[in-house]
Amino acid sequence: MEANITEPNVRNKIWFWLDKNRKQVVDLTLRLVKIESQQPEGDVRAMADEIEAIAASIPSVEIERFVSKEPVHNVVVRLRGNRPGKRLILNGHMDTFPAGDLSGWTRDPKGEVDGDKAYGLGISDMKGGIAASLLAMKCLADTGADFPGEIVGTFVGDEETMGVLGTQYLLDSVPHAKGDAMISGDVGSPHILRFGEKGMIWAKVTANGKSTHAAHVHRGESAIEKLTAVMDSFKSLRSFPVGNTGNNVVPFIDQWSEKSERMSGKGETDVLKNVTITFGTIDGGRLSNLVADRAKFTCDVRLPVGVSVAQIEAEMNRICQDFDGVELEITRRYEPSWTAPDHPVIEAVRQNCIEVLGQEPAVTMRVGASDARLYRYAGVPVVVCGLMAHNLGTADEYIMLDELYSLVDIFALSAHDYLVKNA
Repeated sequence: MEANITEPNVRNKIWFWLDKNRKQVVDLTLRLVKIESQQPEGDVRAMADEIEAIAASIPSVEIERFVSKEPVHNVVVRLRGNRPGKRLILNGHMDTFPAGDLSGWTRDPKGEVDGDKAYGLGISDMKGGIAASLLAMKCLADTGADFPGEIVGTFVGDEETMGVLGTQYLLDSVPHAKGDAMISGDVGSPHILRFGEKGMIWAKVTANGKSTHAAHVHRGESAIEKLTAVMDSFKSLRSFPVGNTGNNVVPFIDQWSEKSERMSGKGETDVLKNVTITFGTIDGGRLSNLVADRAKFTCDVRLPVGVSVAQIEAEMNRICQDFDGVELEITRRYEPSWTAPDHPVIEAVRQNCIEVLGQEPAVTMRVGASDARLYRYAGVPVVVCGLMAHNLGTADEYIMLDELYSLVDIFALSAHDYLVKNA
């Protein structure tokens, strides 16, 4: 007679497998880092090939590829449990920031391990997270896929350029890419779980004036002076009143402020709770001795929970209408998004962070954007639990190996626990 496999025994099997195999994640990560998948080219075809090759070692998985627009390929890896239940998504993006000038790198941007660190372009954002997701799926498959429901890995291109051809494409066209909950291994930290993100508006403001020689300034109208006046007025957005809608998130931001700021930098708490504006580019004029007849700037506005895109756009329009010859163009917009901080998927990951790391993680908002927002817009609860980025976007990007091992454990145990407890 076969022994009755209880859930505690299944978890013991998972732990035993992890103790024996978790370090495989380093090799998987380096395999992915070795392959270039930089934006703006966005060519992730070779990355998709490698992910399919890795996934092929997972027993009983179904592997599919979906091409939204060449060269953006998206891979879906589906692992079914042994009884009905919910669907959990593990999402990751294959594209990276551009490499830029490689002369500043002292390590191999295509992957290198030295001591307790692993280096490489995109290793934290987020090839290490993809490797951890795939190995977690292999762990659960190798231990018998003894869980209800299914786990679906969605590995996409196009995240660094807002996900239209990647995650959004899958959500719109592949039914099983949308689940009951999602765990993202995007860049972050297993010590800080992120349940929401600020909204964003990208805008271009153009000021028109009248050119004349600087000696005859009285005959002209400076577009640059008009533009800088608009910029000064836009700074008032930083004190825009934040409403009460959804502001059950503020206690979490405040509660975990100290821990989160130790890793993310002092001032993060204020940024999470308020509107911010950054003037990214400015251009205008032809010569120093001519009054400028045209000038423009671009800006990035980030919105906390409690402030809507419509509110900020209305205020930006109001300001621009106070100036003759000023034009406002909104080039990109999206609303703040968040998941209830006590949602079962967040709780599953939180409990396993405690078990694996030996300390309680912070549970708070995220200042930057990720594909997690697209899942939230589709009604899917999300938690982001990724790797701490060191030197992100610059030379010698690296991660800590212990953190990478921990992420595999957290993903495998959290996937099991969420599906079992919420069947």
